[in-house]
Amino acid sequence: MTEGQAGRPNSPEQPWPVRTVAQKVAGWIDRLGTIWVEGQITQINARPGTRTAFLTLRDPSVDMSLQVTCSPQLLQQAPVPLTEGSRVVVFGKMTFWPGRGSLALRVTEIRAVGIGELLARLERLRALLAAEGLFDPRLKRPLPFLPQRIGLITSRGSAAERDVLSVARRRWPAVRFDVRHATVQGPTAVPQIIDALEALDADPDVDVIVLARGGGSVEDLLPFSDEALCRAIAACTTPVVSAIGHEPDSPLCDHVADLRAATPTDAAKLVVPDAVAEQDLVDELRARSAAALRNWVRREEHVIAQLRGRPVLAAPFRDLDRRYDEIDRLREAGRRDVGRLIAAESSDLEHLGARLATLGPAATLARGYAVVQRIVPGGDPEVVRALDEMPIGTQLRVRVADGAARAAVMGHER
Repeated sequence: MTEGQAGRPNSPEQPWPVRTVAQKVAGWIDRLGTIWVEGQITQINARPGTRTAFLTLRDPSVDMSLQVTCSPQLLQQAPVPLTEGSRVVVFGKMTFWPGRGSLALRVTEIRAVGIGELLARLERLRALLAAEGLFDPRLKRPLPFLPQRIGLITSRGSAAERDVLSVARRRWPAVRFDVRHATVQGPTAVPQIIDALEALDADPDVDVIVLARGGGSVEDLLPFSDEALCRAIAACTTPVVSAIGHEPDSPLCDHVADLRAATPTDAAKLVVPDAVAEQDLVDELRARSAAALRNWVRREEHVIAQLRGRPVLAAPFRDLDRRYDEIDRLREAGRRDVGRLIAAESSDLEHLGARLATLGPAATLARGYAVVQRIVPGGDPEVVRALDEMPIGTQLRVRVADGAARAAVMGHER
């Protein structure tokens, strides 16, 4: 490419040729320099007699890959045999071949990521997720007692799938499953598991999701400690049960999930109730309830028998009859007392009447006395008590026992 070609403007009238674009891209990529890259080997192509080996390096968390080239001796001289699925850290430089328009990472050093380093990285990720609260027990959702449908994510035809399905159906024959198959180890495991997890979580008929895998090495279980998968489990609205490996295995998804099962078989027992055991429990509770009710009835019958044996309930009208006779006696006594009182008061009244009659003016008049009253014009007669009150000529009214007469004062006598 000449200097004039590189500096001339680009337009529909003055387009760049392919060689110019390819050379510009090669120059831009060359300025990136050497870099360290971590990934997982998914393909190795090292033919005998060739000077270049081709590898595919994939990101274990997302569906992205990068073409890598190196010397075949670099693979042969590696301290740890490199196979598909190995986690490595490579050192090299991005290279663009203008002739065929391909891009690759030309590496000069390959380091296998050892178990110790992997475990250290897992511990750092564990501390990070714990600090963010993804392991908080308060965020754990309870499992439904009897799920209508169970989502199961496992590998196709695996022992974990057979164990979960057989144990669950033996415990509750009517249980229904929505099984999603996914790769459970290797570079494609995490994206497939996340896709299946999101699909089951979006289904409103799925009440609980079981993530199941059998035992394996630390490298085999690495996908279940992937940060992307852990965050996908934490984001689910459906309860998730993690049944990865055996009892000693503890991938990070066990801590993020709502419930950890020691094995896939244990997951089936935790998610689905045992119909026989539940029926036995119902029968036991029913028998205990019936026995408790019978005991209560017997106690109440005994209490009632004791109450009925008391005199007040054995002859409930006896006290009433006794009180009735007492009331009759009291009533007769009351009548007699009232009669005596009335008779005494009547006798007193007669005596008082007689005394009043004796002391009254009528009796006095009957004995020959008279009442003299002075007649006052325009007023009532006034009783005369002294001679001075009836001067001569005063009109008088003289009342005797059988009537009254008028008179006039003719003179005074002393």
